Amino acid sequence: MDSGIGGITVLHQALRLLPNEDYIFYADTLHVPYGEKPKEEVKGYIFDAVDFIVSQGVKALVVACNTATCIAIEDLRRKYDLPIVGIEPAVKPAVQKWEGRRKKVLVLATQLTLNEEKFHNLVKRIDHEDIVESLPLPGLVRFAEKFEFAEEVAVSYLKEQLSPLDLTQYGTVVLGCTHFPYFENSLRQLFPPEVDIISGSFGTAKNLKRILEARGQLHEGTGDIVFYQSGTKVEDQETLTNYKNLLAMLDELYYHPKHV
Repeated sequence: MDSGIGGITVLHQALRLLPNEDYIFYADTLHVPYGEKPKEEVKGYIFDAVDFIVSQGVKALVVACNTATCIAIEDLRRKYDLPIVGIEPAVKPAVQKWEGRRKKVLVLATQLTLNEEKFHNLVKRIDHEDIVESLPLPGLVRFAEKFEFAEEVAVSYLKEQLSPLDLTQYGTVVLGCTHFPYFENSLRQLFPPEVDIISGSFGTAKNLKRILEARGQLHEGTGDIVFYQSGTKVEDQETLTNYKNLLAMLDELYYHPKHV
């Protein structure tokens, strides 16, 4: 589940690692974006969404939203008796790569994620040399939810937001919101070519696979996906086509021969 279409970037990785499972994808489109709303309001939306998802008889839940993971994952695990996998900004691998090498790490996320104690504790635990910086980019969420992926629009916005920073100082950019991978090509136009751009999506899918394997619950489906928007099953062809096009777009972005 996610506030919107960002979580499809995690679903995309899950489909590659676990093609023989059946999936429900829940986009809380009535309440997107989460990252600009009050914390307690968002927690209410999250629990409403998860109540619905659990009622569908799922064997595991992936919270494919950094904001939702930050503010609600522990409470969700206390309430529900099933594996719940969250996602968090990939700060640890970024810091481990650049620690002691005079390059900084830039975490891009929503304001609510960056404000949360969970994020600050993560950075405090890992960042011993004070190389992690952060920047909220709420506009990317809004672009994604409008299916506005034109590079000229995204690059113009990113240039403005990144203008106070010296982009040559960074070794890794962490995409700390699941909406942001759609704009990786736009980001690459602005950062030096040697800068790594990473997210937590693959690690989250790997964690899901590990948990299902340990429980003896792998390969129990066919790769079928049912889409919901805030509790309503998506059945109109235009919306279904949009979702499938997003998966195809991610294939092109990450698995096109030019990237291999």
